[in-house]
Amino acid sequence: MNNLMETYIYSFYGIFALLLMVFIQEIVASFVHAKQEGAVPGKVSSNLDHHSFEFRTHRTFMNSLENVPFMVFLVLLSIFTGLGATTLVWVVWVYVFGRLMHMVLYYKIATNKNPSPRSYFFMIASLAHMALFVLLGVHLCSM
Repeated sequence: MNNLMETYIYSFYGIFALLLMVFIQEIVASFVHAKQEGAVPGKVSSNLDHHSFEFRTHRTFMNSLENVPFMVFLVLLSIFTGLGATTLVWVVWVYVFGRLMHMVLYYKIATNKNPSPRSYFFMIASLAHMALFVLLGVHLCSM
């Protein structure tokens, strides 16, 4: 294993876990949608809300598509610029934890209430995202 892999292996595991989670969300959303009567590929009814499991699986996947790639690019930039491996691994796994709990709670709790329990975990992941921006920014300015 090369030095970069050895140094950042646990961050790479985090990225892998994150991408696997998004892939699972895609599969779940696809199967739930396909089971609906009159389902049209790629189109979820605008009449649905958080009380619909189809809506929640779709929104969970879409939310991940909106947020996860951006974080993955930040992590890779952090690795390639040599941000501290211990710091990075903590940020990555806090983000993964936040996204995982957001997904689980979005699947389990049908509520239109805001904030809902999933919102708190969305914020944990968002704070990790923000922390990485700050850490990377400081790191880049010190180079």
